[in-house]
Amino acid sequence: MNRSYRGMSAEQRLADRRERLMAAAYTLYAKPGFTATTIERLCAEARISNRAFYECFGGREELLRAIHEQCVEESMAAITKALQDAPQTLDGQIKSGIRAYIEFTTADWRRARIMHLEVRRSGDVLTASRQRAVEMFARLIEEATIAYEPPPANLHLLSLAMVGAIQELLIEWVLADPAPSVEELVQVALLVFRRSFRTVDDGV
Repeated sequence: MNRSYRGMSAEQRLADRRERLMAAAYTLYAKPGFTATTIERLCAEARISNRAFYECFGGREELLRAIHEQCVEESMAAITKALQDAPQTLDGQIKSGIRAYIEFTTADWRRARIMHLEVRRSGDVLTASRQRAVEMFARLIEEATIAYEPPPANLHLLSLAMVGAIQELLIEWVLADPAPSVEELVQVALLVFRRSFRTVDDGV
């Protein structure tokens, strides 16, 4: 029998605990970081017991993967919408996609740190998740540019290189003091993309 407690079913309580753990990890895994965050600290922040933690996640690593994948999904959704609304030109697609990703990522410092700093500091925990994300973003670049003029090099490799360039710019934004402005990041990324894809600013 599925008993309710304080008006919540067992499934609702589990979902509530999972959501609270995700919220706690989103902040703590960003700072002080994954390696410095214990299960006890996560539970204290989420106001649940250690036992309840293991009803939601198999460990800190599984929770980190869930947070990272959520960040990636939200970022992909933001870029996809921007590309759909963008002018249907090569430069229009590049400009809208880059701005959407950089602005969305930097809008929340926790998202930026998890996606571009903790993803590397966590060792092997996010290796597979990170690789999937890189492939997804590279494929998005390919799909957004393939309908236009032929690229000057292997499109898949060029797209991977563009993903790497933006990652390094965002790591600089996270770590530098003072940090470069978001507009500086966008303009540098645009310069790299335009030169790589042999396009010029068409004013859009």
